[in-house]
Amino acid sequence: MEKLRQDVKNLLGITLTARQIAAFETYERELLAWNSRFNLTAIRESEGVRSKHFLDSLSCLLVLRDAPPNRLIDIGTGAGFPGLPLKILLPNLSLTLVESVGKKTEFCRHMVTTLGLDKVEVLQSRAEELGQSPQHREQYDWAVARAVAHMPTLVEYLIPLVRIGGAVLMQKGENGPAEAHAAERPAHILGGRLRQLHHLTLPGITEDRYLIVVDKVAATPPQYPRRVGIPSKTPLK
Repeated sequence: MEKLRQDVKNLLGITLTARQIAAFETYERELLAWNSRFNLTAIRESEGVRSKHFLDSLSCLLVLRDAPPNRLIDIGTGAGFPGLPLKILLPNLSLTLVESVGKKTEFCRHMVTTLGLDKVEVLQSRAEELGQSPQHREQYDWAVARAVAHMPTLVEYLIPLVRIGGAVLMQKGENGPAEAHAAERPAHILGGRLRQLHHLTLPGITEDRYLIVVDKVAATPPQYPRRVGIPSKTPLK
C-alpha cells in the first residue's frame, strides 16, 4: 500500500492515515476474494485495484474538495466505485450507492458492514426510478458516476437527483471532451450547465482521464428522467 499512499499524496496532497490504509487493505482483500466467485470487476490483481479503482475514485476529490458534499449519490457504483473510497476519506459524508446488479449490491452492503461505515445507504435500483422518487429527486449536493453511460444519457440519470446549486461529476476517459460537447444541450434541458473539464493523468493508467462537472442551475422538468431504458435507447439531443 506504500505506492498508493505516495500516489494519493502526490495527486491530492493528502496523507492517508493508518486507519484509512487498513480500510483500503480490507477492501482490496474482500474485492479480490469475491471476484474469484462473482464477476464484480475485470480487474483481478492488487496493483490494478489500487490504481484503477482506489486512486481513480479518489481523484474525484480534485473537484469535490472545493465544495465538500454533505449528501452524495453514486449511480452505477458496481463494486463501490467511486463512492466507498471517497467515504473512507470523508467519514462525515452521507452516501447513497445505487447499483442494479444484485451481487454487486450485496458486495457493497458487505463492505459497508465490514468497514463499519455509517451514513451509507445501498440501493438495488435504477437511476430513472430514483430520479422520479420524492425521497431522492433533487435531494443531493453531488451525483457522481464512473463508466456507466455516454454523457447525453448520463446527465439524464444524474441531474434530476441533484438540488439546485448542487452539481454532478462524471469520470470519463479520453473521449471525455467529445462527450461533454454532445451533452451540453441535454444538460441545459435538464437544468444543468457545463462548468469544468478537469484533465488528469494517473500512475498506472495509460489513457487520459477527465473529471467533468455540470452545475445544477434550474429545476429539472417533471418529465425527466424518462422511463427505465429510454435515456439509453433515445438520448436527449
